[in-house]
Amino acid sequence: MSTMNASRRLFLRHAGMMSAIGAAGGPLALNLSAIGTASAQTAADYKAIVCLFLFGGNDSINMVLPTDAASFANYTTLRSQAPDPIALLAAGTAANAGAANGSPARLGGVLPIAPANAQGRSFALHPAMGTLQTMFDTDKRLAILPNVGTLILPTSKTQYGQASHPKPVSLFSHNDQQNTWQSFQPEGATVGWGGRMGDLLASMNSRAVFTSITAGGNAVWLSGNEVRQYQVTSNGAIRLGTNASGQVYGSAAVGQAMERIVQTTRGGHLLEMDLSAVAARSMQAESLLRNALKPASDPLFGTAPASGSYNATNDPKLRYTDPNNPGTTIANPLAQQMQVVARIIEASGNADVGAKRQVFFVSLGGFDTHDAQNNNHAQLMARLAHALRYFDDTLGALGLRNQVTTFTASDFGRTFTSNGDGTDHGWGAHHFVMGGAVRGGDLYGSFPVYGAKNANNNNFDSSPDQLGNGALLPTTSVDQLGATLGRWFGLSDTQLLDVFPNLANFSTRNLGFLT
Repeated sequence: MSTMNASRRLFLRHAGMMSAIGAAGGPLALNLSAIGTASAQTAADYKAIVCLFLFGGNDSINMVLPTDAASFANYTTLRSQAPDPIALLAAGTAANAGAANGSPARLGGVLPIAPANAQGRSFALHPAMGTLQTMFDTDKRLAILPNVGTLILPTSKTQYGQASHPKPVSLFSHNDQQNTWQSFQPEGATVGWGGRMGDLLASMNSRAVFTSITAGGNAVWLSGNEVRQYQVTSNGAIRLGTNASGQVYGSAAVGQAMERIVQTTRGGHLLEMDLSAVAARSMQAESLLRNALKPASDPLFGTAPASGSYNATNDPKLRYTDPNNPGTTIANPLAQQMQVVARIIEASGNADVGAKRQVFFVSLGGFDTHDAQNNNHAQLMARLAHALRYFDDTLGALGLRNQVTTFTASDFGRTFTSNGDGTDHGWGAHHFVMGGAVRGGDLYGSFPVYGAKNANNNNFDSSPDQLGNGALLPTTSVDQLGATLGRWFGLSDTQLLDVFPNLANFSTRNLGFLT
């Protein structure tokens, strides 16, 4: 019943907005006023969930490593194949500045971490993730979720080999698994679990248009049955037509005429009416958000230039240290996405935004590391660590760490074995969750056993958690991860079972990583 009531409230709100938008020739100010008449907010708190998607399938085996003797020996053996071994070096190994760029020797040893419940083992992070080592061990705002993946039911190695046991379709396929992670359906899905959470909680927002926001491109994760993802760029809201002064060709009159024409239909054709409504929504939302956002150069978010206009590419806050050349920095496009998300979060209390619950999507590509993994993955790990630390620091300056939870996601993990200079498609993967409400400094879920190949060199009989080529068989489902986030976000048990279709199949529905 709560699900139906929330959806009905949101439907009525959308209907009211659309009627205002469709007013032929109505001034822009009247449409903005109509949108602003939504019902009063029903909660005093603010919460946001940020999905950070790593496109291509992150090799999390080189991101979070077990360093107990047996695990590390098998890891080193299986990842030392010629011509370019990808096995990282033991903790405490000094970096060799003369070694090849991206090589394990150039990076130095892995960085030890000390989980509160180490499960009788020892662990470390990739050498380029020093900032996350501090956030995990000292700040306690970073947690690790081992071996997460798309699952319908808990699945053993025996069950994996049984055709009758339900498994996600098209495993190891990029497009299908990206969609399954985000929506529990393969490629072609139109509704994601972030958007469905938005459906249920958007009635807490004055303007539903700002419930679901992407700075990382189109994402089915953000699309609900009612809420639609609102796309922004790293610079802010996407402007349609007029400039910041409401002008076209330097003329305010031309700008006003363009807005009037774009928002006016000349007939009853459904496609024409829908296009007009979309254009009006875009213009109105851009105007509201542009006026609410503080500039990127504000000290809360960036660094004002000594002269000239602000350029995020040159902002030292948004540049990460090159792991191959510690004295140089590189512009970080992921940090730029996180910057605009932070600016929108800061503006959430502005009357023009009026948000109490928001879901965000940011992304980083390049993780399909079949080859040249050493150099490419080191850069990606440095970029990821820097962006997370930048976002955490910024939220800290805003006093909003406890209100925002960020989690990583990816198509799938990668194989334990090396193909000579990279890895191939796997299944389960380790992930991070970050935020002030996170019970950091610990592992949530069972860390897999890393085994060795059998006598036929084609399987991992010594591990219950590894399939052919060492791909991880997930022991934690995306549903469990999402439900833990959803509970913190404010969803009831009934709503969680509605949003996460496989959750009922798992005995543990709250992984415990959030207060």
